Amino acid sequence: MSRRRVLIMGAAGRDFHNFNVVFRENPDFEVVAFTATQIPNIEGRKYPASLAGSHYPDGIPIHPESELELLITERQVDEVVFSYSDVSYQAVGWASARANAAGADFRRLGTRKTMIASPVPVVAITAVRTGCGKSPTSRFIAEVLRKAGSRVVVVRHPMPYGNLAEQAVQRFGEFDDLLRHNCTFEEREEYESHIAEGSVVYAGVDYGAILAQAGEECDVLIWDGGNNDVPFYQPDVWVTVADPLRPGHENSYYPGEVNVRRADIVVINKAQRAGSDQVAAVANTVRQLNPKATVIRTDSAVTVADPGQIEGKRVLCIEDGPTLTHGGMTFGAAQVAAETFGAAEIVDPRRRAVRSIRATLDKYPHIGKLLPAMGYFPQQIADLEESIRATECDLILIGTPFDLARQLTVDKPMVRVSYALSPIDGEPSLATAILTGLQKRRASSA
Repeated sequence: MSRRRVLIMGAAGRDFHNFNVVFRENPDFEVVAFTATQIPNIEGRKYPASLAGSHYPDGIPIHPESELELLITERQVDEVVFSYSDVSYQAVGWASARANAAGADFRRLGTRKTMIASPVPVVAITAVRTGCGKSPTSRFIAEVLRKAGSRVVVVRHPMPYGNLAEQAVQRFGEFDDLLRHNCTFEEREEYESHIAEGSVVYAGVDYGAILAQAGEECDVLIWDGGNNDVPFYQPDVWVTVADPLRPGHENSYYPGEVNVRRADIVVINKAQRAGSDQVAAVANTVRQLNPKATVIRTDSAVTVADPGQIEGKRVLCIEDGPTLTHGGMTFGAAQVAAETFGAAEIVDPRRRAVRSIRATLDKYPHIGKLLPAMGYFPQQIADLEESIRATECDLILIGTPFDLARQLTVDKPMVRVSYALSPIDGEPSLATAILTGLQKRRASSA
């Protein structure tokens, strides 16, 4: 019987993981191509032979998703496997229609096939959408576990935008490691804050190999998810973060609803910024989807070292890139700080934006007056700097999770805006819920 010919639709993350754990050494399938989207400049490469295994001595080509139908026809594809996250059900339906119309079957892989069993306990932090507050939740939980006496390692969802063979297993224990691995802004946004708070971070491409190494230096592993993807490892405690400022997304985005349905704990973050009706709507949906989950409300507290620097100023707000772009958010921490601390005006960068930054703002018009911190490649960083220099303002507010000011060369003063998970009085303790969940899992497996 001939091998079933497969094309994997992805975005340089979940697609590679699905290949590694389901298809790499499977004699029943031949993966003939990946397609790529969401991330700039990732198509036109190959998944390297060194990672692809014995069936793929030449590696596997990566094409733009726009070529999907052509590839199905030319490569005689039997089956398209959808393998990326933070998309509406409508978008998944469109992808399915394209594949089916071109003659191929269409499927999404389940958690049983794609989550790897871990030799150490795993606390997984996932989300309904990009921008709900996974990173501050992960940092909060890491600190809880450290205070309880556990050695903690964070394994971050993949962001392999460089040489895939060299990025198979990456360990970040200090800031110099970010330079050594030539990290993009998007990678720094996820790794730097963990390192600053004392956590070792692993990421890369081969998450089986990553687990074997990371598990040797921790008592508890934290899975810090990307977008709204499901964990790559089987969780002992599964936390899902929801956003009441986007009510209804809990059951309309893929695979965010999977995270809600499987969670042990659902954190409704930003609860004090949202309206009570929005919080109630999200809580009601969560109870319908997963009545066994513990629901905890939290807030994301925004702080700056000197709020007086902002008052009365014309400010340019720079926010986390992926949260604004495919995450669909229309505000971020910098805008919240501008409004909270009395900025005179949030200036509009769109008229002065250049090249790739201009293209990003045109592609995502919902961003409005905010500037996404795009830095997937050196020219994009140069475009960002030029766009900032050309925008007339008194002050730049940096709302990214990492210290973007250290990476930019611009001629304007910059103020970093920080944000952290903040418990709400009267709510169940997230720390207690995490520790109790781990104790129950340990007892049940003893």
